[in-house]
Order: sequence, then C-alpha cells, then structure tokens
Amino acid sequence: MYLEWNEKLFIYICPKNINVEIIGMKRYWAMLWVFLLFPFCIHAEGNKDKYVYRPTLSDTVLQSIFQFSSFYSQVVDEYKADLYMKGRLKVHKSNKLVRYIPSMFRLEDGVNDYVIESVSEMHYTAPDIYNRKVKAVSSTLRRNRGQLTDLTDFLNMNVYSSSIMGDKLLSPLNKGASKYYTYQLDSVAGPSDSLCYRIRIVPKYEGTQLVSGYVWVSDQIWSIREIYMEGKFDMIEFKMRSVMGEEGDEEFLPVQSDLNLVFKFMGNHLEMNSIARMKYKKVLFYTGKERRRSQKKHHHDLTEFYELTCDTSQLITDKELFASMRPIPLSAEEDSLYGGYKQREQAAKIRKEESQKKEKSAVFWGQLGDMLVSNYNVNLAGLGSVRCSPLINPVMLSYSHSRGVSYKQRFKYNKLFPNDRLLKITPQIGYNFTRKELYVKADLEYQYWPQKLGAFAVSVGNGNRIYSSIVLDKLKEQPDSTFRFNDLELDYFKDVYLNVFHTLEPVNCLFIKAGVSMHWRYLGIDLSPKVDGTLSYENVLKAKGISSEYNSFAPRIRIEWTPGMYYYMNGKRKMNVGSNMPTFIFDYERGLKGVFGSTDEHERFEFDIQQKIELSRIRTLAYRVGGGMFTRMDNVYFVDFVNFSRSNLPEGWNDEIGGTFQLLDRRWYNSSRQYWRANVSYESPFILLRPLNRWLGMIQQERLYGGVLVMPHLNPYVELGYGIGTHVFDVGAFVSFVKGKYDTVGFKFTFELFND
Repeated sequence: MYLEWNEKLFIYICPKNINVEIIGMKRYWAMLWVFLLFPFCIHAEGNKDKYVYRPTLSDTVLQSIFQFSSFYSQVVDEYKADLYMKGRLKVHKSNKLVRYIPSMFRLEDGVNDYVIESVSEMHYTAPDIYNRKVKAVSSTLRRNRGQLTDLTDFLNMNVYSSSIMGDKLLSPLNKGASKYYTYQLDSVAGPSDSLCYRIRIVPKYEGTQLVSGYVWVSDQIWSIREIYMEGKFDMIEFKMRSVMGEEGDEEFLPVQSDLNLVFKFMGNHLEMNSIARMKYKKVLFYTGKERRRSQKKHHHDLTEFYELTCDTSQLITDKELFASMRPIPLSAEEDSLYGGYKQREQAAKIRKEESQKKEKSAVFWGQLGDMLVSNYNVNLAGLGSVRCSPLINPVMLSYSHSRGVSYKQRFKYNKLFPNDRLLKITPQIGYNFTRKELYVKADLEYQYWPQKLGAFAVSVGNGNRIYSSIVLDKLKEQPDSTFRFNDLELDYFKDVYLNVFHTLEPVNCLFIKAGVSMHWRYLGIDLSPKVDGTLSYENVLKAKGISSEYNSFAPRIRIEWTPGMYYYMNGKRKMNVGSNMPTFIFDYERGLKGVFGSTDEHERFEFDIQQKIELSRIRTLAYRVGGGMFTRMDNVYFVDFVNFSRSNLPEGWNDEIGGTFQLLDRRWYNSSRQYWRANVSYESPFILLRPLNRWLGMIQQERLYGGVLVMPHLNPYVELGYGIGTHVFDVGAFVSFVKGKYDTVGFKFTFELFND
C-alpha cells in the first residue's frame, strides 16, 4: 500500500502534542493547519505519480543492468532491415508565424490533418553508424520536409549505448549517467523463473539531455524488453515507446516504436503521432574477434558502412505504387485524408487551367514567399542547381560586443560532371550595421580528382579594412601606460583580394594547398586638391610617407595534417568524416616585390594546432594553440594574418566562438608583427545552472571559455567567458583583462533556431 506524500508531510510537520486527527482538534487549530497545508496538498494532488512512495531499486539489480547494458551496446555488429514509418500530423493551432520557422513544412489553409509514410532500407554498422536509404514516400503534405517529419534521430538509437539520439540525450541505462537519475522499482511480472522488472526512471534535474519514463528488464540476462521515454529537445516534446524483438537475432533490437511529438512555438501547436516497424533481413553479432573494418588494409576507410541516403532518380512517390509496398493497411480515417488531398490537387489543377495567367502570378508570389523563409533550390536544366538560404533568416544575424550587428546571405551552386567531378560556386554577401560596411565574397572550386580531393580554387572578395605597417612604428613609440588606439590617427585601407590555389590530398590525413594570394589596398577617400588651395589629402599622405594604393603578390602554401582521419568513398569522391587526433597546420607566404605591380616584400609564418576532444557523448573539450610572425619586411606592408583574424560577419556559434577573442578590438589583429595565442572551451549540459534547471529546462549546453594572447602592449591579454546554448539562441558573456587588470565586458548573441 502506497503512502501519499501529503500525509507524510502532514504527520511530519504537526507538533507532537497536537492530535493529528482534524475532527478532534479545536476549530482554530484545524483552520490554521488546513490553511498552512493546503498549498502542499494541492501540489501533491497534482503530482501524485511523482511523489508516490516506491521501493528503492537494489544496488545489485541496478549494477547488473549497467554491466549488461555496456556489453549489449556492442553485441550487434551489423544489421540490415526494412523500415516502414507512418505519421499523422494534427494542427491544433497555427498562425502566419509558422512560415517563418526555418525548415518547416508548408501547411495548407483550412487543412488541419495530414498523413505521411515512407519505406526505407536501414543499414547499421558498429559503432553507431546508421544509414537510411529512402525508397518510397507518400504524403498529403505539399512539402514533406519539416521538423516534425524528420524522425531519423529517434530511430537511429541503440538503447544500450551511453547516449541516445546521437549525442543529444543521456541514456539512463549508462552507469556514468546514473548520477543524474533516480531509479524506482515499479512492479514485477512474469513467472518466477523468468521475471521482468518494470523500473521507473526519474531525472534528478530538469534538462534537455535527460529523459523520464520506464523500462522493462528481464531477470538474469538483464536485457531490455520495452522502454518508454519522454523529454524535450529542440522545442519538440517527445514520447517514445520501443518494443524489442523476441528471442533470436532480434532480441537486442527494436522491432516497433511509437512516437508522439508535440511542437509549440509562438502560438503554434502541432502534434505528430507516428509508428515505425522494423523487419530485419540480416543481423551479425560481434564474436570477440577484430571488427571487420580493422582487417582492411586501410582501416580508416568506412566506405562499406556508408550508403546513399536517397536516390531521387529512383524514389517512388506514386501513391498507387506505394500502396503495394505498405505493410500495414491504412485506417478508414487515413484513407479519407488521401482522398481529400486528391480532391484538392484536382481542384487546384482545374483552377490553374481556367486561369493560367493569374495562376502564374500566384505561383511567382508563392515561390517568392518560400524564398523569404526557407532554404530553396533552383534547378537549372543541364546547368546544375543553386541552393540558397532564406532571405529572412535569423540564423544569419548575430551580435557581439566588438563587432556589433551583422547579417549574411549565402548561395551555393553545384554542377556534377562525369566521374564525380564537381564544380561549386559559393557567393556570399553581408553587411555590418554597426560599422556600415558591405562585404562581398565568391568562392569557386572545381574538383577534378575527387579520389584525392584534387581541385582548383579561386576566391575573390573584399576583406577587412586595415592600416599599414607604418602604424606599427608609432605603436612602438607609445609607452604601455599611456597607449590608446583612439589617440592615434589611423589611415584605413580598403582591401580587394584574389586567391588562386591548387589543393590535393596525396595521402590520407595530409592536405596540401598551394597557390598565390593577391591584394589591392587603397584609401577610400577623396584625394583631389582642395578648392581653397590647402594641401590635398594625397599630399598629406606623401608627407607621412604613405601612398594611396598598395599591391601585393605572394606565393603561399598551407599544409594540414590530421592523423587517423576516417573517410568513406561516395562513388569516386572521398568524404572525410573526422578524427580523434589533433589537426596540425602550417601556413607560409612570401610577398614578392615588383610582380604584377606588387609594392611590398615580406614573409609570413603561422602555426596552429586544434582539436575537439569528446570526453563523453555530451561533454567536449576543445583547444587551439598557435602563433605567427612577419619577417623579411621591406617597404610598406600590411600585417594580415590568416589564422589570427576577425570576421565581421556571422559564422555561427560553433564555428568560431571557442577559437577566437570576442572582446578584442579588431585594430589589435594588425598591430604586431607576431602573436602567440591559446584558446580552450569546455561544453557540458550541467556546469553552473544545475540547481536552476527546473526553471531553465530549455538550456541544452553550458560552455566555459578561456583565451590568452601574447603581443606588444597586451602582454598578456586574457579573456574568460561563459555561455549557454538553447534551441532558439546562444548567448555568451565575456570579460577581458590586460596585464592582470580588468579591461572590459561584453556579450555575444546568435540565433540557433533549427540551425543545421
């Protein structure tokens, strides 16, 4: 018999000399205690299931589960299966704002019920490599792509692994994560010789990496028979129930999963109920010998474990043909949804035929609306395809203390040639609102030897405004105690650059990039003589020993070495997928005077080491160490480092925030002929806000940052930071110190809503 929490609390807090039976108490005592206990009793009634007393699970049972889960997580080496998924989408409430959510599917006006189905081939290879090849799709959605219809993360799950859904959730069956969970024995079922325990899982803290639910575990062999989880991630509340197979090859694999996904955002309320059925065709178990890929001559080649996700040329979308592939018949209600969709399509076709001119206008404005709020592709018959990010895209908008507000738009053009040769053109345009500066960039790459990543690349654009090396002499003259950039008169040059390179990966892990880098730098001011007869600005510059234009021509080589790089071959194209080792970078250029009008001569050396270490599936440590210097300088030159530079446009939180200095004024990046730097960042869901996660449950990650920079006048510059990551935005607070003294504080903010 369970004891309710409010009864225990009442007995505990009542004074010992007072009868706890309300009937025998004096009226004023009764009224007092009822008044005091009423809020607690109401709270307990609303959370009965949470506060009901349950027996604590014994350590023996719990340790057995952890021990066997660690073993079972590696028992399956490979499997192939047919996957059928069917989902029902219900629109409870929607408004026009749903169109402005990136990667959201298109809803029809007045239509609140949809159905979507797919048939796929699943291929799993240890450890945690999932490949899904979509064979057929049928849907009443006009555009199938959307957050709720993407169920891949929920299905690519090994229930025994240390984390589930990739690195998004901490598995309650992992011993390392057990400190975040409470385990309660809910019930026991089955005959005495084959008992099953129903274990309730309750997270100790509120957090997007933790789940609640229950699991059925069999006695003696401690295998999972059924698991139910619920939680919230990326603004989607999910409930999932997976049933494992019976004895045999399917015993350690799920055969069916039921999913409930709820999306609520800015007045929109959508719900998806889905079923997934797996039919296994091949299951191979790990026998204790070396993994098959380790027996290969090139054991970093994962080609046999990667397959094409979706061959659009063979994708079946015909609804009648899909019906012959459907393993589970439709319900009468689902069949009526397809009927209604067919009628709407026929009606739209008739309207188009009756008023084709008007329809063309409507189609144009409808496509324009898609371009404003969604990624879109423009297929050019025989010429390739163009992929564009939305014109209204908050992900491309960012704010930081030292850069202000900036926005960027990016386009991608791809053209595939025979033998998997590829042409890529990527134009970008951006604007910094704080400094009123426009940036334009275009990258072209033709990959002629895809097996070795051999390619010719051209990059052209305008870079950051920069001052010449003459300023460096002024900086030397300034004592540290009185030095201030604002007290200096800096002549900023605009920069137009052209880089032409050849890239090659002669052996795995070693990437060589060689070519030339050219810059045209000029003063963007009026140099004409003054009407009043005063000296023109050009004459003023000559008095300073500065010209209004400078050109540079510099052969350059960049070598990147990442030991232990894993890769796979997509046709004839080599695709690198990552390594557990650091990346070593050496970058050298030599400016030649007199070539193509070049006016300066210099040498630049830069070294860089960077690595991201996975401490666990949800905790990472990243570091970056490097330095650089200019030597053999002659005449006026420009200190423009490659690894130590600052972009004035948003690059995304994870691309740059852990390896740069957020508060450092951009003028410092060109103020010294040499620099030495070190940056480190640590990311984990539970660092400082663990006690507050009950109220701050939307926080996905917390991050700690540290950076040290050694250069003149800043020796040393130290920057510390703390940030939080959510499914909508990321924000960080930073503080800097110069020579051990406080300097400034600032913030960094980026949108991350459904950013992929």
